[in-house]
Amino acid sequence: MKNSWTSIWATWLVVGLLYGCDFKKKETTVTEPDTQVATKEVSTAPTFNADSAYQYIAKQVSFGPRVPNSTAHRACGDYLIQKLKELGADVKVQEFEATSFDGKRLKLRNIIGSYNPKVANRIALASHWDTRPWADKDDTNPTTPPDGANDGASGVGVLLEIGRLLHTAQANPNVGVDIFFFDGEDYGDPDGGGENTWCLGSQHWAQNKHQANYGANFGILLDMVGAKNAKFAQEVYSKQFAPQTLNSVWKIANQLGYSDYFIYTENGPITDDHVFMMQGGVPTIDILDYDPTSPDGTFGKYHHRHSDNMSVIDRRTLKAVGQTVIQVIYSQLAV
Repeated sequence: MKNSWTSIWATWLVVGLLYGCDFKKKETTVTEPDTQVATKEVSTAPTFNADSAYQYIAKQVSFGPRVPNSTAHRACGDYLIQKLKELGADVKVQEFEATSFDGKRLKLRNIIGSYNPKVANRIALASHWDTRPWADKDDTNPTTPPDGANDGASGVGVLLEIGRLLHTAQANPNVGVDIFFFDGEDYGDPDGGGENTWCLGSQHWAQNKHQANYGANFGILLDMVGAKNAKFAQEVYSKQFAPQTLNSVWKIANQLGYSDYFIYTENGPITDDHVFMMQGGVPTIDILDYDPTSPDGTFGKYHHRHSDNMSVIDRRTLKAVGQTVIQVIYSQLAV
């Protein structure tokens, strides 16, 4: 994802008309919790296993950086397809090509696993599975790719564990769940050049749905959700286009005891896959790490650096995010 001023006003117009998208750093403000969020009574959900999610992350990292067109990228994609099938999902794969900002032709795959595929009442969960082609924010070896343990693999690991729970849980949540692994999210232009250089997979999906007339009540995007002491602020596009879902998710997280992670602070608008999911008709929120003390003033100190490896992954953070999301599924938010 990126953070710059480029095309911010054009992006806002596109999103507003279709239901956009650069990051505009804003002054951080504190928002009081909304006590009138619409949720059904919180029901008992399966227990999220952070150790299992951690192993799913480590497996992805073991392939090497999942840079599009690389051997590691192909092997990891094959693994994710097979793993979703093993976990009981109805799997669809969107294979397509896209041209990167630097003129490369990228072979990409969006991987979608569906649970309870015949149920009309649906929730969309998403993450990206590719890694940045360069650790371009690092002072050392900035032209080589990072491991992408948190930026990419962490969200996928959490969603694989949620898929395992949906497959093995005795209680059916009585809702359909679609897990999206978007490709080509992190192949954007570091020097600006427009929001369309990022999130190539979700852009393709928004224009070419995996299923005719697909729709979901709401979506949750996970991005960089595994770092130690992570803070998840309320992102501006999420507040603008899916406020009820955002408030409900934060309320559930706080009810579960994760107020140290899900904070009532505003983060500026971020170019991420949720923006294009919104353009595709699914109002989606973004759960992503927020660190105003970092060199970027927004993303973690590991962001697009070689320090984004397994050493930054913390099981307590994975637990906070995973247990919140599985509880959201079983609570069936009234949105």
